[in-house]
Amino acid sequence: MNVELWMWLAVCAGIIVMLLIDLFAHRKAHEISLREAALWSTFWVATGVGFGALIWNVYGEEYGQQYFAGFVIEKSLAIDNVFIWALIFAAFSVPRKYQHRVLFLGVVGALIFRGIFIALGAVILENFAWVLYLFAAFLIFTGIQMLIKRNEHSDPTQGRFYTWFSARVPSVKKYYGQRLFVRIGGALLATPLLLVLVLVEFTDIIFAVDSIPAIFAVTSEPFLVFTANAFALLGLRAMYFLLADLMHRFIYLKVGLALVLVWVGIKMGLHDIVKVPSSLSLTVILVILITAIVASLVVSKNREPQHSEPVAREQFPEATEEELAELKPVWRRSVRI
Repeated sequence: MNVELWMWLAVCAGIIVMLLIDLFAHRKAHEISLREAALWSTFWVATGVGFGALIWNVYGEEYGQQYFAGFVIEKSLAIDNVFIWALIFAAFSVPRKYQHRVLFLGVVGALIFRGIFIALGAVILENFAWVLYLFAAFLIFTGIQMLIKRNEHSDPTQGRFYTWFSARVPSVKKYYGQRLFVRIGGALLATPLLLVLVLVEFTDIIFAVDSIPAIFAVTSEPFLVFTANAFALLGLRAMYFLLADLMHRFIYLKVGLALVLVWVGIKMGLHDIVKVPSSLSLTVILVILITAIVASLVVSKNREPQHSEPVAREQFPEATEEELAELKPVWRRSVRI
């Protein structure tokens, strides 16, 4: 697949423009309604599918199928990420109107880190082809572990990373609007929103360890790997607000995701023996995920939401108008003599 530099630049520029549009549309803190989330989700999915159709038309059916296989894998794995976000927001009592800003910044960071991981992965696979077998074994192992531990959910406030970070970063226990930092009494302090953002970013990096090898299992083209990741990530914020309150319905989702990881791991491990067509790989992935989702919705039709979210160890109230008015500028201006 011969992708010229101008196309890389055009795609990156397009992603930046879409992020700016999204930021402008949500520049004021407000609660995202179900209707607004549905419209944005439709827009982002249509954008990803439209780009895939462009790849199909310009580069042919094979690369088009590889893109869509990667896009579906990333989109489906992202649903599990959405559940973790819901746990984090519940643990820190994050007001719904501030959640979009955290997710926006989290996705920007995820795009940067994913780009780095994809570049490293492409270089490693190009120079050390045997690493494919390690990726394959890792995906199969991860899929089996996901299947075994599908009903286990950890408390994000009990993790070592959170404990380490919160112990070293001076912070306040109140939300000051959408601010990540505030200056009080001359000291620069982090707000709980920064801790939430760091946890969101950290969990996405953990998820990237699974998703990047998974997408390399269906395509070895860095351009397809990056664009499938990017267009899947761009719709994550809207997907969260659309699905966060319905996560109790997706009871077989992790089973489906586990089977997908095992499938792509086996496909990657046997690539020198059996060449699995991209069309078959995409079909298997779609059948597994659609079956898992439909079965989940049917079985959990009358199921009540299960309040399994972790209870915050501390309460994080919002600052009053008076407290907001007393804040000093975060960045001090230099004094000229």
